[in-house]
Amino acid sequence: MWTPGYREPTPGQAVGYSGDRTTRTHAARRNPLARALSRCAARRCDQCAARAGGYGIDGQTETTWRTSLDAALAWRPEELYLYPLYVRPLTGLGRLSVTAETDWDEQRLRLYAAGRDRLLAHGYEQLSMRMFRRLDAPDIGPADYACQTDGMVGLGCGARSYTSGLHYSFDYAVETREVRGIIDAYTRTTDFTRAEVGRRIDAEEARRRHLLQSLLQARGMDVTAYRARFGAHPAEHFPAEFAEFTESGWLEPDSGPDLLRLTPAGLARSDALGPRLFSPAVRAAMASYEPR
Repeated sequence: MWTPGYREPTPGQAVGYSGDRTTRTHAARRNPLARALSRCAARRCDQCAARAGGYGIDGQTETTWRTSLDAALAWRPEELYLYPLYVRPLTGLGRLSVTAETDWDEQRLRLYAAGRDRLLAHGYEQLSMRMFRRLDAPDIGPADYACQTDGMVGLGCGARSYTSGLHYSFDYAVETREVRGIIDAYTRTTDFTRAEVGRRIDAEEARRRHLLQSLLQARGMDVTAYRARFGAHPAEHFPAEFAEFTESGWLEPDSGPDLLRLTPAGLARSDALGPRLFSPAVRAAMASYEPR
């Protein structure tokens, strides 16, 4: 569960939490994240997940970031998600941003590490760059969905859908006028039997997608499953990418012959590592897109 519009406390803003429910309830009146978690507790939810907020906000410090993390940790949610801030072209933040890209990358990496270490120290395990789960959380049983091999149907304007041979969605924009136009067109649509915006997934794209979705999980990638599906070790299909990952120190050297796993440094750079697995055709299509 997460609260839309939740923002990191500004530097110097105090958010008081302690171990007793009375104090936490009082604080919940002042903080959207705390209010969301308070509702979850009041309803006696069996599973509760929290978006602890975004890191990389202008003026954010490790102290204010830790304050937000502690606000979430006080409720002991089963799952916590940490999200880096990204600024897209044509957005309000994009027009205002003046921070040098290198400095901002360093800030986000620093805050990511602080958040990761905070959650690990409080009894959470890391499942991906963003996702953390409490070690003593109730067992929810084996997952019956595998993102590498199962399809997914997205419902609603902007939702993405995947089949074995097609990745499709609806049009995309960020400017308010353009977004409204897309929504208006969607609400007038009566025929949903064909995709207007999408891309076919050929054999190479399927290999890239399987590798990307597996490798970015903290537990790593089962090489045996990849070989059974595609007939070879992924390093044979993507030698240049694997050479770069190895040289950069992003792959565990001692994970064994049947497992590929990112190092902590590699996992921290998941959002940069993933696009390196995009095919030249996809890169060209992305480069030709005109933001609107």
